[in-house]
Amino acid sequence: MTQVRVFPDEDGLGASLAAEIVEGIDASRAVGRRYVLGCPGGRSARSTYRALSRRVRGADLSHVVIAMMDDYVLPLEEGGFEHCPADAHYSCRRFAREEIVAPLNESALVGIPDEHVWFPDPSEPTAYRARLEGEDGVDLFIVASGASDGHVAFVKPGTPLDSDVSIIPLAETTRRDNMATFPDFDSLDEVPRHGVSVGLGTIRDLSRRVRLIILGEGKRLATRRVLEVDDFDPSWPATFIHRCRGAQIWLDEAAHPGGS
Repeated sequence: MTQVRVFPDEDGLGASLAAEIVEGIDASRAVGRRYVLGCPGGRSARSTYRALSRRVRGADLSHVVIAMMDDYVLPLEEGGFEHCPADAHYSCRRFAREEIVAPLNESALVGIPDEHVWFPDPSEPTAYRARLEGEDGVDLFIVASGASDGHVAFVKPGTPLDSDVSIIPLAETTRRDNMATFPDFDSLDEVPRHGVSVGLGTIRDLSRRVRLIILGEGKRLATRRVLEVDDFDPSWPATFIHRCRGAQIWLDEAAHPGGS
């Protein structure tokens, strides 16, 4: 069974995960190798990013790579897709810049270089896997579960376990969940219909450790769906955690099905 850890609240969870990440950053620096951290945008990891920015005060982060999971993409007239505008309120590039890297670099003695913030490229999605493989994979990947459909990154229900980096048509349930993640959307019609995203297989195959974070009362269904099985269920993508190496499920008490 995948190990489950329950924390009193999201700040306690974030502080513990940040401590684990810093331990890995320090260990990688000691042996002269990069530390690759797989990161989601959105709400679930915000407490971790806040705690991490406090813990890296005065540190050297020049060897840290932030490998983002996904980004929204928009169709091109001539065919294919491009990243959504980098300054859009829903842009994962904006999120990475403003909510992950900027606070870390403000705290660190030596920050994360711009070239160490990675995204899958909508013009060549499969190149992202090769890039991660070139670093011997991801040291720790933070993942989350969609509240209503269990999506991971933009991976929708029914996707096979061996899915890899690709352009994904977004499920309507995922798009509705993301209206809460990015509250400046005024209607579902404003939410893009495609994203470029890592696949379940990308994370499973290339990560040394995976931490699935589930927070808040609104995600009790997500917790229940993940904990009621001990293997992958394609109808709820987040259950892929049961097939990942070094995997743990981290909850706050509010997300636990037995919580008050």
